[in-house]
Amino acid sequence: MSLTLAIAVFAAQGVSPEVEAVMGRRKAPAERRIRQDAPVLDPALDECADLARRDPAAAIISARQWIARTDGPLARQCLGLAHAQRLDWAAAALDFREGARLAGGDATAAARLWAQAGNASLAGGDMASALSALDTALAGTALPEGLERGEASLDRARVRVAMKDEAGARTDLDAAIRLAPQDPLVWLLSATLARRMNDLPLAKRHIAEAAARADDDASVALEQGVIAALDHDDAGAIAAFRKARSRGTNPDVVAAAERYLAQFGDTAPAAAPVDTTKPPQSR
Repeated sequence: MSLTLAIAVFAAQGVSPEVEAVMGRRKAPAERRIRQDAPVLDPALDECADLARRDPAAAIISARQWIARTDGPLARQCLGLAHAQRLDWAAAALDFREGARLAGGDATAAARLWAQAGNASLAGGDMASALSALDTALAGTALPEGLERGEASLDRARVRVAMKDEAGARTDLDAAIRLAPQDPLVWLLSATLARRMNDLPLAKRHIAEAAARADDDASVALEQGVIAALDHDDAGAIAAFRKARSRGTNPDVVAAAERYLAQFGDTAPAAAPVDTTKPPQSR
């Protein structure tokens, strides 16, 4: 089997390691605050988010006390942030959904909470629930244009990739590119999807955009290598795989890079990083 064919077969087997890396690096709801684009954050919610990062158990207690005093979308969001920090994605999704329902006539607040519910369900692997929540968030114009809507479109694209709806994912990624072009993961997932859909010219353009925004990212380098190999650019592929191997912190990404390099006959271990804090020894 040729190298190009071997890489194509490996990359077509389910969700590839580079896509897994992208999914793993998406910000969890506790980091993607619903009101991140608002000029003023709600002080109580901001305090809750900070507490959730430091001490999720204490944040859960605080959120439940808030709910007991005055139930509402912000209190439920607070509880969702705390559950998300404990990686209890099912509970977090339920909290965000309940917050959306309690938002009443505030359509924008509800849409933002539905987007976070979708993100939490996606993180927990419940794709059906994630798709339902994200469809609700993106319906109409309540979710603001820009980064928020772009991130929600990206999340729905990830859900659709997992559900084998590549055409739907392509539509969502095109929207994410328009709305959140500053996010390198938008371009990375777009390049990966284009490659899987056999659109190599688009894959090459979009992986270049990802690299321009995150040149030191091992996942970007790995995808660069796959695309270069499929484009018969052996030198470019080897250089990219070496970069992915040396810079990767995700063991799946490093293992994939080593596997690809082995097909090129490059089995040398990655060079040890240079300690720049120590002056060179005199001869």
